[in-house]
Amino acid sequence: MDITAARSFVERAWSERIVPALRDYITIPNQSPAFDHAWREHGHMERAVELITRWTQAQQVPGLRVEVVRLAGRTPLVWMEVPGASDETVLLYGHLDKQPPMEGWQEGLGPWTPVIRDGKLYGRGGADDGYSAFACVAAIGALHAQRLPHARCVVLIEACEESGSGDLPAYIDALAERIGTPSLVICLDSGCGNYDQLWVTTSLRGLLGGLLTVTVLREGVHSGAASGIVPSSFRIARQLLDRLEDERTGAIRPRALYVDVPDERTEQATKAAAVLGPSVYASFPFVAGAAPVTADVTELLLNRTWCPQLEVIGAAGLPAPERAGNVLRAETTLKLSLRLPPTLDAGKATAVVRDVLTSDPPHGAQVAFVPEQGAAGWNAPPLAPWLSESVARASREFFGHDVCFHGEGGTIPFMAMLGERFPRAQFVITGVLGPHSNAHGPNEFLDLATGARLTGCVARVLADHYRASA
Repeated sequence: MDITAARSFVERAWSERIVPALRDYITIPNQSPAFDHAWREHGHMERAVELITRWTQAQQVPGLRVEVVRLAGRTPLVWMEVPGASDETVLLYGHLDKQPPMEGWQEGLGPWTPVIRDGKLYGRGGADDGYSAFACVAAIGALHAQRLPHARCVVLIEACEESGSGDLPAYIDALAERIGTPSLVICLDSGCGNYDQLWVTTSLRGLLGGLLTVTVLREGVHSGAASGIVPSSFRIARQLLDRLEDERTGAIRPRALYVDVPDERTEQATKAAAVLGPSVYASFPFVAGAAPVTADVTELLLNRTWCPQLEVIGAAGLPAPERAGNVLRAETTLKLSLRLPPTLDAGKATAVVRDVLTSDPPHGAQVAFVPEQGAAGWNAPPLAPWLSESVARASREFFGHDVCFHGEGGTIPFMAMLGERFPRAQFVITGVLGPHSNAHGPNEFLDLATGARLTGCVARVLADHYRASA
């Protein structure tokens, strides 16, 4: 591979073709079905699908075919396929649905308003991960520009990842014969510790969500008459949460929700901590005086990747402050989000959490925990020697620094699904979600230089995969 020519190709592809398409993509409010139940009627997802397919068809990649696959009652899936010079198959993955807009965007920015500042493209979904479809095609195009061979490439762009990828298993089953048996999977929906080098994700946490409801009365009553006699549903909810989480440290109490961390992952976390230092926590928008749970960076990285962690992400039964009367409320509902260690079975975790929260409720209150469908975590298989060398080379060639390996605290259900279905496949999970990029929150941005460099890295890995399998 002529690296100078490859850099020139991907940089030109980004500036001339990908960035304009991404700006159009950001303007489309195609929220995932979990957040837009009328997504069919609104038509935003169809606009995003059309944009990607039309752009892909316009690229001059020999043999590239794109189609929209539709299963009844499900979100669409964009299928791309490029024939290869070998019988091997590479599966590349991304998604086109988005998180809700969220409040708190800086002045002049907005979720559906593409703005470029200081080399960053702001707007919802550009980094998470609308860029992926365009980057996959550009990486393959970079090889064709140099007449470099590659294996058959299949690109899947799904439309419900932000809703837990509920439709994806049906598509994987329906397209099983067409997909074949990939020997390499490349996913562009992950994060990076900084923007200075290639970051390869080694693990993803699982996820368990659910609604905890505590009910003490059939209806709310005057707090002056009832307080001191009727127990507070909010206080009982606090007691129940303390069974699950240490209120002082945030540590999850049940030992059944932990796993043994592999030595290799601890070593990788230690190396990543040495590279990142305080930026691991300095990248978050702490208010003045607030601090991370510990100053030990390695411990922070392991907390985020291999330890269970709880967050209350929603509540019901609590009126807005301006509408809150002096009432002892009948019930409190809390929406819980529990991140799980990568190798912990989500079904087992659900049973543990339900038992902890609902057994022997204080004051005989009615307590219910209604779990959502759990999502399995994922732990990457060891890298084959050729792939280890390839990602190291790619990082040096396109970023100028050594590759880094780290776990991610988020969940990509597709990875666990593929890991189970294709146990012999190699995986390269990476992405552009670095410090301050703020996926799911306000002011989400895509660092454009990182996107271009990552595209070059994908091209390098595809070229090395062909040589290793030839």
